[in-house]
Amino acid sequence: MLNNNTIFKPWASEWLIRMVIFINILPSMLIFGISTANGSGATGYYGIEPADVQYSMIVFYAALAGFFALERRFFSFIASKEYLIIGTVLQIVTSYGCYITHHFYILLLLRFIQGMANCMSTSICITLIFSRLRDARAREIGYSVFYCMLLGMTAVTTLLTASILDAFDFNVLYKWMIFMYVPGTVLLYLMMNKVRLNGKVPLYQLDWSSFIIYTSALCLMGYVLLYGQQYYWFHDPRITAAMIAVVILFLLHILRQGALKRAYLSLEVFKYRNYIVGIILIFILYICRGALNITTGYFTTVLGMDPRHLAYILLANIGGILMGVLISSRWILLKMKIRLLWILGFSLLLVFHIWMHSLFATQADASTFIIPLIIQGLGAGLLMAPVIIFCISSVPAHLGGTASATGVLFRFSGFCGSIALINYFQLYDKSNHYNRFLDNISVLDPLVPVRLSQYKGALTAKGLPADQAAKIANGLLYRSADIQSQIRYAMDYYYLISCMLIIVILLIAILPYLNRTVINLRNNQPAPASY
Repeated sequence: MLNNNTIFKPWASEWLIRMVIFINILPSMLIFGISTANGSGATGYYGIEPADVQYSMIVFYAALAGFFALERRFFSFIASKEYLIIGTVLQIVTSYGCYITHHFYILLLLRFIQGMANCMSTSICITLIFSRLRDARAREIGYSVFYCMLLGMTAVTTLLTASILDAFDFNVLYKWMIFMYVPGTVLLYLMMNKVRLNGKVPLYQLDWSSFIIYTSALCLMGYVLLYGQQYYWFHDPRITAAMIAVVILFLLHILRQGALKRAYLSLEVFKYRNYIVGIILIFILYICRGALNITTGYFTTVLGMDPRHLAYILLANIGGILMGVLISSRWILLKMKIRLLWILGFSLLLVFHIWMHSLFATQADASTFIIPLIIQGLGAGLLMAPVIIFCISSVPAHLGGTASATGVLFRFSGFCGSIALINYFQLYDKSNHYNRFLDNISVLDPLVPVRLSQYKGALTAKGLPADQAAKIANGLLYRSADIQSQIRYAMDYYYLISCMLIIVILLIAILPYLNRTVINLRNNQPAPASY
């Protein structure tokens, strides 16, 4: 075991070390969602569709998730300071490439490499975090801080980038990221001794084939889930071919892992019942977490909030997350029943979705949503770390790495599944509501024809030609129908999520064996790919 005192130079104080580690891990988390920090800005700059912007983030996520198992081999072979430099240089080079390119496919390639490099940088930061934690309580706090940062990163990214996007083009965000990497890396490099955080393992029999098969399957699965609704699923040959490829690649991956003496990702983890329960809960949690995008979309499209004010109101959500992780950390430390914590967390998420279902309206005061956002953050904060720790603790210590890496697959699936569900409701359910509103507008609101006539008269009285006044008034009608359909589809989606949460809570309540897993903080630590 490496002595913590030998990692850093004597002049580096403990608080300086912690601050520098935080400065290093912050840009690694920000880079994940930077492509969607301003979707309209990205689509305008690169000349792509909103779905393409989301896919660039999925490719980043898939590369990070697929490279995790292989990355540990490089981390064990290369000295820590050199490994830090390699990871940072790769992220700086790819960020500069994203800054200068205008081509979507080049952007995807750069984001893929960026995801692999991000896995490297995050890995060393997480290892350093847990090298500073000496007792069970400290390690538990480390878990809570790490997952708290992950949950709140969307709001932080929006807040930090809003002012930049007001003054510059979208691609400047990648240039901004370059300068964020430099200070933390330089300071950490100067503070560290030339040591290895893990024992040196020679680079032999690297399973590149499994990495390629697995990561290709993830990228194609993300493609199917993201573009499926847009291309009418299997009516389009691209979706059909991609889905067939996903099935073949995953079958090939499973057969290969069963045949290999040293599996890339061992399938033994699926022999443990509680691990399966845990990864299902992770998937559901990410579906619920993704539903928050419906609320943020409502804030921007219906209430007309700009990114800066959106970030300010999301600070309430961050406050709830902070409270949630503090409560969950204390709960785990006192070894209280994990099942009760889950019931409480999912119940709070249920309250949020039911409450928001009743708050969606064409006009609302921003302060109305502060308490629901706090409740949503509280529920997510109560669940995130405990569910992931439960998963890893459900398997023996020698399978901890595989359990963590496999868990990322289900986080990735929940992330993409949430996008697919939202796209379905946005493209299908919303359009149905939109057409229904236009067909029955006079029945739904008898005053609409009167208001349109009055508005046309007011515009005509100001000297506007009658035909132009009619066009403007009709435009307002279509805008009103679009807003109403946006609200209705949001309500339908939250109703679906609420029904799912009720089922989850009931199932957790009737599964008594969940309390038999002993939470073990000593033998495990979070995967770098735990986004």
